[in-house]
Amino acid sequence: MYRVRNFVHIALMLLVVAQAFAADSAKSPHKKPEDNKKLNRAIEQILSEPDVARGFWGIDVVALDTGNRIFSLNENKLFTPASNTKLFTTAAVFGLIGPDYRFKTTVESLGTVDKYGRLNSDLVVVGRGDPNLSGRTLPYYLHTERKALPIQVLIDLADQLVQKGLKYVDGDVVADDSYYVFERYGEGWSQDDLVWEWGAPVSALTINDNVLFVSIMPADRPGERAFLNVTPYPEYYRIDNRIMTTPQGTGPRKIYINREPGSNQITFWGNMPQDDAGAGESLAIEDPADFTAKLFRELLEQRGVTVYGRPRTRHTELASMQTFSVTTIASGGGGETGSHLNPVPLVLANHESQPLSDDLRVINKVSQNLHAELMLRLLGKEKGTSGSIAGGLEVLRGFLTSAGIKPDQFVFYDGSGLSRENLVSPAAVVELLQYAQQQPWGKLYEDTLPVAGVDGSLNDRLKTAPVKGTVHGKTGSLGHVNALSGYATTAKGERVAFSILCNNHNLSNKKAIDTIDRIVERIVADGN
Repeated sequence: MYRVRNFVHIALMLLVVAQAFAADSAKSPHKKPEDNKKLNRAIEQILSEPDVARGFWGIDVVALDTGNRIFSLNENKLFTPASNTKLFTTAAVFGLIGPDYRFKTTVESLGTVDKYGRLNSDLVVVGRGDPNLSGRTLPYYLHTERKALPIQVLIDLADQLVQKGLKYVDGDVVADDSYYVFERYGEGWSQDDLVWEWGAPVSALTINDNVLFVSIMPADRPGERAFLNVTPYPEYYRIDNRIMTTPQGTGPRKIYINREPGSNQITFWGNMPQDDAGAGESLAIEDPADFTAKLFRELLEQRGVTVYGRPRTRHTELASMQTFSVTTIASGGGGETGSHLNPVPLVLANHESQPLSDDLRVINKVSQNLHAELMLRLLGKEKGTSGSIAGGLEVLRGFLTSAGIKPDQFVFYDGSGLSRENLVSPAAVVELLQYAQQQPWGKLYEDTLPVAGVDGSLNDRLKTAPVKGTVHGKTGSLGHVNALSGYATTAKGERVAFSILCNNHNLSNKKAIDTIDRIVERIVADGN
């Protein structure tokens, strides 16, 4: 009797295990990695090289048509994604805001212009997050072009005012970027990034990507200071030029640049040989709204408009926004809203942007950090509680959760990937890419990604057949971090989504990139 009961117990256990296995198989049709032995061996060999093996690698490759997992390694571990973060930000904007959204920038006043051309109030330039108040040519094609003047939009706005008869401004020239909260930098950004273009401060009033272009040329004779040309508004910073010209053949040049946080002075030092072809840098503007107010006042005066007031800014500080929120809750949100308390400003000049899809293309093609941060705040402003980092991240989390990505698979602190506190798994990246392909905007989204060997940040990578032109991927790079994720078509014609993330490596940037590219080549050549 005991043997019969024991036999029945074992049979029931086996039946439960079998049913659980069958249920699990039904939920997850992914192939095991060993089903693709050739690809497994190829990637394992690449990653076995001693200097490569010291890094922390995560890879996930999934067939788009079947959902079969072709290769995986640490796919559920968390990695610093660098600019692969932009894949998540731009997908959310496509899905929640839409590709046809347009930004509006206006010049407004609460006063009126009389018959003599006198404005009896402040003149206010109001920014609403347009990333492309610059000379950039849109739509982006193959590479960045800047044919127009960097401040052309401000020039056009000033010209509109003059055409309407403006001659005198009794008040101040105000640059208003309060549409988004005044949070110029993200959590986890490195201090030494903030001087440069990739760490430019975020503002709802963004002019020329919030940078100044600096051209450096050797002087005519050795021993003289090099020539510096700063555009578009050289008066904004105090320039201390200590770069000396050295005799021909004494290269290479050595140039150093320093600006302390909050400082309005930039110091240049070093040396440049007389036969040097010259160098160029893009340096971040400390306060974009302050820059705009001063520049716009000067543009008006150049056009004969007399301005009696001073240039100043209007920000929405995070603390004041929180205070307002508490006050609103306490009062039940039922305060007076009569027109005498909220007068409607008179719009004197305006500019409308190109469709949002054009900028999403710029963001992913060239990995534009500032524009990605503006998109994060746009999400918060349009779909969340505020145009702030927290507001945008809350909307982003909701979007990703609705896309089927588990909350424990990602942690974001910014929209660009400049923060080292961001974390994401390769599986989450691939899950996002799969989700995007199923959406009406999926093709537009894929088209924003650089094409291997053709354009953007992949222009000079994966340049040979069969990978050239068949891989659309987003690059990512920080110190000791490299990434590439996107879509590829294998030699057998199968479309795959892939993510390759590497952290904590001590490779040169070139070796890290070459290693990732070798893996992509194997995915294309050996993937099912």
